[in-house]
Amino acid sequence: MQFYIDPYFPDDIHAVGDSGMAGFEEKRPLYLSGGKKFMTQYREEIRKLHSAGASGADVAHLICDMTDVLINKLFHCILEDIDSSHALPNHIALVAVGGYGRGELNPYSDIDIMFLYDGNVPASHIEDIAQKLLYFLWDMRLDVGYSVRTIADCIEMAAADSTVKTALIDVRYLYGSRPLFDNLRKVVFTQILPKSSDKFIKEKTGEIRTRREKYGSTVYLLEPNLKEGEGGLRDLQSAMWVARTKYKFSDPKELIIKGILTEEELESYDASLSYLWRIRNELHYFSARKTDQMNFEAQVHLARFFGYHDHGRVLAVEDFMRDYYRHANRVEHFSSSLISRCIWRDEGALKILGYFVRRPVGDGCFVLKGELIVPDESVVEKNPVVLMRVFELAQKHGVSLNIRVKGLVRRSLNLVNDKFRRSREVNQAFMNILRSPRNVTETLRTMHHLEFLNHYIPELEHIYCKVQHDIYHIYTVDIHTLFAVEEIEKMLNGESKKLLPFACEIAALVGKPELLLLAVLFHDIGKGEGGGHAEKGAAMIPTIARRMGLSREDSERLMFLVRQHLLFAHISQRRDLNDEKMIIQFARQMETSENLKMLFLLTIADVRAVGSDVWTTWKALLFQELYDKSFNVLERGDFRLEASSERVKTVVRKVTEYLSNDFSAATVMTELKAMPVRLLLSNNIPLISDHVRLLIGVDQSDVLMQVVHRQEMDCSEFTICTPDVPGLFSRITGVMAANGVNILGAQINTSRNGKVLDILQVNSPQGIMITDEQRWQKVQDDMRRVIHGEINVAILVEKRQRPSLLTVRPAPRFATRIEFDNEVSEDYTVIDIYTHDKVGLLYLITSTLTSLGLYIGVSKISTKVDQVADVFYVRDIFGHKITAEEKLVEIKNRLETAIEEWV
Repeated sequence: MQFYIDPYFPDDIHAVGDSGMAGFEEKRPLYLSGGKKFMTQYREEIRKLHSAGASGADVAHLICDMTDVLINKLFHCILEDIDSSHALPNHIALVAVGGYGRGELNPYSDIDIMFLYDGNVPASHIEDIAQKLLYFLWDMRLDVGYSVRTIADCIEMAAADSTVKTALIDVRYLYGSRPLFDNLRKVVFTQILPKSSDKFIKEKTGEIRTRREKYGSTVYLLEPNLKEGEGGLRDLQSAMWVARTKYKFSDPKELIIKGILTEEELESYDASLSYLWRIRNELHYFSARKTDQMNFEAQVHLARFFGYHDHGRVLAVEDFMRDYYRHANRVEHFSSSLISRCIWRDEGALKILGYFVRRPVGDGCFVLKGELIVPDESVVEKNPVVLMRVFELAQKHGVSLNIRVKGLVRRSLNLVNDKFRRSREVNQAFMNILRSPRNVTETLRTMHHLEFLNHYIPELEHIYCKVQHDIYHIYTVDIHTLFAVEEIEKMLNGESKKLLPFACEIAALVGKPELLLLAVLFHDIGKGEGGGHAEKGAAMIPTIARRMGLSREDSERLMFLVRQHLLFAHISQRRDLNDEKMIIQFARQMETSENLKMLFLLTIADVRAVGSDVWTTWKALLFQELYDKSFNVLERGDFRLEASSERVKTVVRKVTEYLSNDFSAATVMTELKAMPVRLLLSNNIPLISDHVRLLIGVDQSDVLMQVVHRQEMDCSEFTICTPDVPGLFSRITGVMAANGVNILGAQINTSRNGKVLDILQVNSPQGIMITDEQRWQKVQDDMRRVIHGEINVAILVEKRQRPSLLTVRPAPRFATRIEFDNEVSEDYTVIDIYTHDKVGLLYLITSTLTSLGLYIGVSKISTKVDQVADVFYVRDIFGHKITAEEKLVEIKNRLETAIEEWV
């Protein structure tokens, strides 16, 4: 594309009147108008080319060329206006730096320029010229940064600031004195960089580490940063900066001549840049601003723009992001490889030295300078088993793979065929890796990064870079899996003992740790196949197990763990753990205590690997409670219900004795006989005694409340005792919502004498225990007013429900889902509600259930980020389960309508 600016900047523009040829300032409004028209026309033409499929490189270079034409014309006009002798261009050079210097501009990129002068012109004069140009560009709404420097300034500032040094690597001539610019380039590569090249390279590698810590030390983040994230543009730029510092070239093609890169690698570099630029161009156009964050909304748009389509259960955006992550992985590998070659290039000396200091470790592998090396790469072709052995040996000796070995593995993936996968030696080496007391996760991560792992276990290809397009899973499925493996490894070696003491105790009892690690590695393997991933994953296990030479017993246990890996979390968080029948059913499903141990640990790892905010003390307690109760049933050896009548009599006797100094036996017995049996059987004697005190006391005061802070649970227990009234629980939840109190769980107990004892586990929406006594006093005051009918609870909730002043970042949303379970409980119909969280949602649901004539017996509340998964155990007004199909349909429709209409 050719850019013609003269029609917009005619040289014969005259000022109005008799002053003759106008100066730049007089022409400025006309130039500004012309400049805007020039940019508007060509920006639109470039955008059309982009939309028609132009490469990222072509568009970035066209935007840069267009900007060059505009800036050069303006600079020329300014110099013409203020310099009648035409001498200034001999003393000043306009220089592009940064991305603009590299010729890489995206639609809303910054434009960085330097006014370089030789010192023979006053600096104030150069500043005046700079201001004239800059104010013009700023008036055109361009984001321009600038500096005014001599070559001496550049040398001095580069010595003190690596950012300046980096910028000088990418300088590009625009206008003015070419000799002055050439002198700057010469100084950069003969004085500035050679003086501190090793230091500069260390600084750059340090910056990469810092950047990874800030933007996420993995390619596979949920909402990656296209520029600064791992596998992004900055990785490629950093690698090239290091290479230029080391080899002092101006054209990357020189790296081929110097034997640093192959033609294929340079082509891959160019293609990677162009791919990332094309995404960045569309990201800028879509956002109408400079941005590099690929948030959910942008990802959906980009997938559509790049021609991806939904197919089956797989969303277009998931396929697009999967391809992006694969690409980012290759970018990271290329960048790391190039930097490593620059750091360890002195191979001649190393080879001579290596014969004396390298240590042989077997299979043609050696350890040198903390790395595993393979001097004779032909050993892999001769014996492909070495491909697995390099990982085993590196782990065993506590070293990393040399960059050349990594490249060797990538180039040799074609050798990982079915014969390789069935090799006893190969599988033995892999199991040795899993049995190692250290660096299991790190080794698997390296295998994964080099794409060796999903070649060795091809079923893992289904989840390789597989995106879960929701706000809860922070990583792709494969990376989530590796994080889960890491959690298991920390439990097995005791590293998590402080954080997860009980889990570490159980982990020490596991008979085959390597089998548990395999179960974690495979637990989500079915996710690449659409819905029902647990069943689909389990169906893959027999094939994998046979190939790996596992015993039938181990294969069956793996199948069990993969098939049931969602069950433990579901039961512990969403079912009534005081339901003995349900506990027995669950224990029967476990079959053996070893299965229970492994499933318990797998579930903890799975939940903790989802994201940092998902695991809580509350969940830990629920998990342990389910484990303990189920383990006791398994150890007891029978699956029969204990005789509850004898247990109840024992509890009644002990509570009566406990309270004998405060109340008469008849008074206590009256309350205990009216109390629900489940309340008597699910609490200890002191706690039941406290409950009885409240029930007796409510005869004198119609509303009694108490708050007990449970430090070990990171929550508070709020107990309220009052005579039963219709919709009581919905009023309670409304008051809690109005006061910003988050309900984790609730046990609703109605005695046969019409008294209610509701126990709620609560904390703040941020998951922190609420200890502010004034806040609790307000909760109790509001609760009394609502129960006494002095204020409508709906009004309190409405006051709390105000739109946030902060911009909420776009997130994927899914339809409300309501499910019924009439099997798990003998006495209740269980309703599972999955929907997006809103202020007052729990109040809305409970009030809707009340209006449907349903009584709530147990409620379990779970919120992940902005999605809730609430459970309600309900009965009808006669105390029966709801089994009529038409009633279940009515409940579902009423709840869905209420939730969707809630504003």
